[in-house]
Amino acid sequence: MEKVTIYTDGACSGNPGPGGWGAILMYGENKKEISGGKNDTTNNVMELTAALEALKLLKYACEVELYSDSAYLVNGFDKGWIYGWKKNNWKTSSKEPVKNKEIWEEIYDLTKFHKVKFIKVKGHSDNEYNNRCDELARNAIKKL
Repeated sequence: MEKVTIYTDGACSGNPGPGGWGAILMYGENKKEISGGKNDTTNNVMELTAALEALKLLKYACEVELYSDSAYLVNGFDKGWIYGWKKNNWKTSSKEPVKNKEIWEEIYDLTKFHKVKFIKVKGHSDNEYNNRCDELARNAIKKL
């Protein structure tokens, strides 16, 4: 199984407001940057979208280390929230509908194809790839 490293970030100007996302995919010596934006969205939607769009680019089953500064995304898988939500018919522990269910479902489906390890990084610190993803996300907002 090929090993791929992915860094992702999402940003919003106002929450909700115009948002952007960025991701860097690294495989061996190859590096690919992707980004996009949406006029009316939330920070969490952009964080999830960055991960989703990056994973969707992988054509073969891969072993992925996905780095994100979003506790929402990382904890969704690391703390097993998503398995509880699925079991409870996409309801939270407080019986509320899970927000962003469609994106969560798509990411979940991709984790069945790829072996994905979600890793939390400190945002806006000294991680060059996280900082670059933040820049990609912010530039995507400017392009809207």
